[in-house]
Amino acid sequence: MNYWAGEGVTSFKAYNFITPEELKASIEAAHAHGLKITGHLCSIGFTEAADMGIDNLEHGIFVDTEFYSDKKPGTCPMPERMAVQEMADKLDMAGPQVMAMIRDLVAHHVAVTSTLSIFESFVPNRTPMALLEREKDSMIPEAWAGILETRAEIAAQADKSPWAAAFKKEMQFEKEFVAAGGLLMAGCDPTGYGAILPGFGDQRNLELLVEEGFTPVQAIQIYTQNGAKYLGREDRIGTIAVGKQADLVVVAGDPTKDISDVEHVTTVFKHGIGYDPVKLVNSVHGMVGIR
Repeated sequence: MNYWAGEGVTSFKAYNFITPEELKASIEAAHAHGLKITGHLCSIGFTEAADMGIDNLEHGIFVDTEFYSDKKPGTCPMPERMAVQEMADKLDMAGPQVMAMIRDLVAHHVAVTSTLSIFESFVPNRTPMALLEREKDSMIPEAWAGILETRAEIAAQADKSPWAAAFKKEMQFEKEFVAAGGLLMAGCDPTGYGAILPGFGDQRNLELLVEEGFTPVQAIQIYTQNGAKYLGREDRIGTIAVGKQADLVVVAGDPTKDISDVEHVTTVFKHGIGYDPVKLVNSVHGMVGIR
């Protein structure tokens, strides 16, 4: 941690199998350098991580194993699917256990990052094919074929999948977290089996936040201003104002009324320079799956 901070790294992320001792030491080291640390946790529950002082938690309650009946301290339950299944079947998002955890996160000023679009890709027969078709030209043929194959496998196991129920509960958790005063951010998390790409996945994530129950304006704020607030850069980015950095997406339509208008991008501004979105997408044709 000290070495990478010295090399100029600006933030850190802890992952599934980190031990409590390692996470606590990492949080202390990051904070000693004035930096933040987030985590996609499994071995450590959200409440425990919040009490240690972590700054952000990735993905939401689906990765929080603290309520799993077979959870052992400092250990990530394997296979993780079992914990997801139990959460989908039994955990009440408005129940006393979850609400106590949410209050603890808010009290410790721990943010949460929503990544609904990657979760949606695991729900059988849910991710719109039209969304995936937009991404097709950016991929090598083998990557696209792999997505179709995995998508078919997910559909074939629909009757056994916990993901539909887990996805709905994740949405419920995020609403409860914000209602309690929590800082929710969002990103597309382009991982999984490759079905979610940056940009396309972010547009879908905005749509899913609205489906979740946020207004279009609230969804846009989650995706922009809240991220800037977490980073401590509200004076430069996150909202449109005189003197701020001119990073803008111009769309045809009014996404404050119809959030799907975010898909109709006409110009992308970075540091005040406008770029053609068609040319930007064309510049990466056939690249995903190579790098």
